Amino acid sequence: MIASCDESHVEGKGKNHLDINGRFGKFKGMKCSVSTGNDNICRSVAPVTSPASACARISLPGVMDAEGRVDESRLRMHIFKNGGVSPDERGQVWRFLFGMYPCSSTALERHLLLEQMAVRYQVMKRKWQHLLPGAVRLRLNGTDAELLTAVKFFDQRQDEEQNQQQYQSEEAQEKLSFLQLQAQVLFERVTFDLEELQEAIRIIDKDVPRTDRDLPYYRNEGLGNLLVLRDILITYAAFHPEVSYAQGMNDLCSRFLEVLDSEVDTYWSFSCYMEKFSKDFRADGLYRKMELEAALLKELDPQLHSHLVTDNMERLTFCHRWLLLGFQREFEHSDALRLFEILSCDHLELISQQVDRVRYQERLARKHSLEEEPVTELHAVNTDFTFELFMCATILLENRDTLLSCRNEVQLIQFTSSVCGKLDLNSTLTKAEEHIYNYCKRSSWDYLNGLYRTRKSKEDHFLYQLRNLFS
Repeated sequence: MIASCDESHVEGKGKNHLDINGRFGKFKGMKCSVSTGNDNICRSVAPVTSPASACARISLPGVMDAEGRVDESRLRMHIFKNGGVSPDERGQVWRFLFGMYPCSSTALERHLLLEQMAVRYQVMKRKWQHLLPGAVRLRLNGTDAELLTAVKFFDQRQDEEQNQQQYQSEEAQEKLSFLQLQAQVLFERVTFDLEELQEAIRIIDKDVPRTDRDLPYYRNEGLGNLLVLRDILITYAAFHPEVSYAQGMNDLCSRFLEVLDSEVDTYWSFSCYMEKFSKDFRADGLYRKMELEAALLKELDPQLHSHLVTDNMERLTFCHRWLLLGFQREFEHSDALRLFEILSCDHLELISQQVDRVRYQERLARKHSLEEEPVTELHAVNTDFTFELFMCATILLENRDTLLSCRNEVQLIQFTSSVCGKLDLNSTLTKAEEHIYNYCKRSSWDYLNGLYRTRKSKEDHFLYQLRNLFS
């Protein structure tokens, strides 16, 4: 978690972890006063599982069929074109959007899947708890009264869960035993580097208490959710040693926990998300994003690019946190949740894939044409420019004068602090859409000009040869 906007020292696993401080449809004005409900609701600790999610319906038009299957393309398109979904729909939508439930699954199949995922998660958690019994409980120094209260609420939930299991039917207990045996066999050969895992737990225990407790989700009994968050992060670090834990993951995982309000659902959704984006928590992965952001900024505003981007791009590192956490601190909280699902729907990337398929067909047709001379490949747009990069560039362009006046790293850090929680999402989305449109239009025009010059050159060469023939 980021303790402040100018925090410079970050702990993480290994030297490759990063310092995170350092279509285009019309977006409708969806303003949500809160993200998951009323601020005055008495929060409680998240349950281990949420069985109702398996059969819950999604009411978005044309997205879910009668048996509960989801049309993934329509779901992503709806999110992108409508600027997110309503808070009431968000929890169920995220379970499909981030891959916890396969979009092709029926409601009946999801019920069985959830049972399996719940048992596997419990077996995974018990495995590291058995090997490191001293890490089961968060170490408290006695100076944080809220954490002491959080532990109390968390322990109460644990007791309630155990009591509920005692009242299961004999058939349910037999089924549970079978699933547990399957999971134990699956994870039996998994080994831990205990030294690395203990180091990850040490950092998690420092970061989790710094998670934003001002959110309604962590108020009152909801304080116990800090301990739920801790268990999820440790379990993830234990079973994903190649990633382990790095600063910022607590904020990211907290977002899933708040929306899904279930320990098991959060773990699997967060894990699916990290399958795609874990590289961003490594220096090489996010450096690649910085390269792309610099390239895009050069396309949109060469002067601002030359001012901010040095040979090693150190002046652009203040964008790290924006891209890593999906602009979590730059917009009001409910807007940040909307933006996260918009960025995660990958609609712009899906369009790029369609374009690539069309261009591939064009290349095949050209290959089998009667033309003897090879045709130089002309690139219309850079399909690596994702929507989040346009969002980042839009924020930079909207603050162009301020950034041009920044002369050192300190002033850039002060700039990032000044925009925290103050940006308007709907306005930024609209302007980002305009930048995408203008970039594509300009790139297409350059592409057509290049194509014309290529063909004109061939025609001139043919006429020259023809004149020589008759001279």
